[in-house]
Amino acid sequence: MPRPDVSSLGTAYRRIPLLSIGRDIYLDTRLILSKLETLFPPSPAHPALSSPSPSPNQATLTKLLEHWAIDAGMFNRAAALIPSDMPLLRDPKFTKDREDYTGRSWSKENIERARPEALVEIYAAFEFFEGTVLADGREWVLGGREGPMLADIEAAWLFSWLKGLKGALPPAYISSQQFPKTFAWIERFDAVVLAAMKKNGPAQKISGAEAVQAVGNGEWAEEEASVDGDDPSGLRKGEMVEVWPIDSGFSRKDRGRLVGLSTKEVVVEGRTEEGGEVRIHAPRHGFRVRSAKEVEKL
Repeated sequence: MPRPDVSSLGTAYRRIPLLSIGRDIYLDTRLILSKLETLFPPSPAHPALSSPSPSPNQATLTKLLEHWAIDAGMFNRAAALIPSDMPLLRDPKFTKDREDYTGRSWSKENIERARPEALVEIYAAFEFFEGTVLADGREWVLGGREGPMLADIEAAWLFSWLKGLKGALPPAYISSQQFPKTFAWIERFDAVVLAAMKKNGPAQKISGAEAVQAVGNGEWAEEEASVDGDDPSGLRKGEMVEVWPIDSGFSRKDRGRLVGLSTKEVVVEGRTEEGGEVRIHAPRHGFRVRSAKEVEKL
């Protein structure tokens, strides 16, 4: 959705995807995946993302890969491999928007300067999967043969994106020649995604105005959350707060009354452009929540 359409839903959030289930709006893929598993238990219509009975080792690996892709800087390194000769990078409006979003320069010189270091880090990531995660010839990260699980999703999307980005990976340095097991895993993952897209058909497209109407007229997806009275922040239910991601897109903050707060998520009240009440859910990890009064003092 174009940014004006996203804003009309009641959130200043800059990143995609975001998920709306009725009047509950969920930010960040990590929270979205968790909510989908919680709100839509495994069924023929909604296959499980995670193993139904994961072992402690499987659950640990899945969680570690979630943090590895984002918190360990892998995504930022991957983004640094966007070719500097892409036509879009010659558009001043685009580069200005990206600089506002990331807080760093998107000049051709800066992109080319960062590329060698990023390549080394991404090579090491391929090396890790080739020589450790997939070393025993397993088809999927957790070792099963039934198909990709959440552990595969947490890591494969990054490799898949790079593989499909023309000019990102120099074939003499990173290719199926050097990393046959990892590239075969990526191809298996991409094939499953493509098959699912064909099975489900094209997604229905609606206009921004239709999205606002659907959200505003929707039901709540879950009961109103509570605020942990022992939270170290000292924040209280109903207090005006601001919430924003801390790694990118941090120049745009959602402001609203605090609805819910736990170690896993923060929920604030928002309003669509038509005045409909929504609840904006963000993960606690990777986001900052502050009293609006405290923010105004900074």
